[in-house]
Amino acid sequence: MAAVDSFHLLYRQVAWSCQSHMEFLAVVGALYTAGKGLKLICQSYNLIRLHITPLLFSRTNLGRQYGAWAVVTGATSGIAQAYAEELARCGMNVVLVDNNREKLQKMSDSITATHGVNTSFIEVDFCKGHEAYRPIKDALRHVEVGILVNCVGNFLEYPQSVIECPEEQLWKIIHVSVSAATIMAKIVVPGMAQRRRGAIVNVSFRSCCKPNFPMTMYTPCQLYMDGFTKELQSELSSKGIFVQSLTPLCVAKERTLHYRPSFRFPFLVPSPEVYARHAVQMLGVSHRTTGYWAHSMQLAAACWLPDFICQLMGRFLHTASE
Repeated sequence: MAAVDSFHLLYRQVAWSCQSHMEFLAVVGALYTAGKGLKLICQSYNLIRLHITPLLFSRTNLGRQYGAWAVVTGATSGIAQAYAEELARCGMNVVLVDNNREKLQKMSDSITATHGVNTSFIEVDFCKGHEAYRPIKDALRHVEVGILVNCVGNFLEYPQSVIECPEEQLWKIIHVSVSAATIMAKIVVPGMAQRRRGAIVNVSFRSCCKPNFPMTMYTPCQLYMDGFTKELQSELSSKGIFVQSLTPLCVAKERTLHYRPSFRFPFLVPSPEVYARHAVQMLGVSHRTTGYWAHSMQLAAACWLPDFICQLMGRFLHTASE
């Protein structure tokens, strides 16, 4: 009985002490709720401004806005291939850069026949480092490059830590995922600055946002690309050059999708063609974007969900994209 009385006495004392702070706690709660509400409104506004508004207006002629030619690295597969084709559909002449001559020739002929624009290609293996850029410099010497899309990447055949990965493979990752975008920008920026117009799009996947063991080398390279783009934008904005960090989430690897029957939301993992169509709409609109409305919605939702739920969703979408 004494224990019960003691508990009630303690409860009354705690309740009385908290009551004096009730108004303060109510104000804190109201401010927190207002902050979260304002954040939600801002996210909704950005989604509409970036992904819906551009669809309501006719696209500015890219060639007139930036220059006659676009250069796309890694152009024979995935997002880069679809992006090059979308630029051609918008009337841009395209220079394709990759390491497979047969695929380059086939893609060049296909773009010319389909879209009626001029194309050329440069066969280059970025893994070779410094010597890879001489033919690019020679080929682009007299080309009015208006848009540069850095989308070349070097993926590990399977996840490896820095200890397991051979030194030769590490150098290939650095040459392709770090050096390529940097030197390609160095090559085309002087001409853009002289004409005071141009655009550079650096593609880095959203793995750069969180640690991703055991992809110890690949993830920091993506982080470099994202950071390099921010600094490049600060440097070149006064020269009339638009710089964009394009950070997609899951994009299907196959050009023609065959989704698993259990995957009910295919719009979350678009085909490269669908993704490129939306991403090109973001050119000149946003300096840092996922490029696709559903990806932006996923990122917005991730701000409100615990990390473990985001990881589960990421694994699910990654499996569905294969």
